[in-house]
Amino acid sequence: MTVGHYENFPVASVLLPKAFRYPISVIYRFARTADDFADEGDLPAAARLAQLDAYRHELGQLKAGALSAQPLFDELRQIVQRYHLPLQLFHDLIDAFAQDVVKNRYADYAELMDYCRRSANPVGRLLLHVFDAATDDNLQRSDAICTSLQLINFWQDVAIDWRKDRVYLPQDEMRRFGVTERAIANGEVSGQWRALMRYQIERARALMISGAPLGRALPGRVGLEIRTIVQGGLRILEKIDKVEGDVYHHRPVLRAYDWPLMMARAIAS
Repeated sequence: MTVGHYENFPVASVLLPKAFRYPISVIYRFARTADDFADEGDLPAAARLAQLDAYRHELGQLKAGALSAQPLFDELRQIVQRYHLPLQLFHDLIDAFAQDVVKNRYADYAELMDYCRRSANPVGRLLLHVFDAATDDNLQRSDAICTSLQLINFWQDVAIDWRKDRVYLPQDEMRRFGVTERAIANGEVSGQWRALMRYQIERARALMISGAPLGRALPGRVGLEIRTIVQGGLRILEKIDKVEGDVYHHRPVLRAYDWPLMMARAIAS
């Protein structure tokens, strides 16, 4: 598991064969820096979008075969060529981050899934291309894992996102469970809130479990890495469940003592 914005995604873990760590670190740096344009600092929206447009331009230059003055894109060019990485997946990430600049509410689950398709799933798909394992079944399972990880991150960070004026909980589901934005602002943990969060937890868990066979479809240490990621996501869900959705006062994170449990579960799963 990683730290920061992509804390629920793998970043060249020591579990992985050494040959994979560098290309995965380049993919991570691309995603992390582009995400920071949307999330970090005090720049106005127009400036953030301009930074993301500059990344789009660099991807266009890469596609045209032009060299870049930016070291990151020079490294990206090398791994794109080496592993035949689809450039559209990088564009999808940029589109999602740009959406974060201008969109801060989601009408329903379908809208949220469309966002996850571009903000989360490309990372897993790119890794499968690096592993030379991008079969249809593997891609589908990877999408389930990555979308679940993104949702888990949302439910961890309800309070943090609120301070950025973002609400990722689907608006129609908030209405169904009787949860208002004022309740989020006040950090209220009512019966309605617990019911809404339980619903989100169970859906994210089911999605994660549906993708978990990917960890056995991939061989050796790569498969173990995936199984560890799955167990990390499930562990965070356990922690959210344990505090009955009170992520305002008990934001769940992975601690040192969680790792032996996750590894044991990953080996056994």
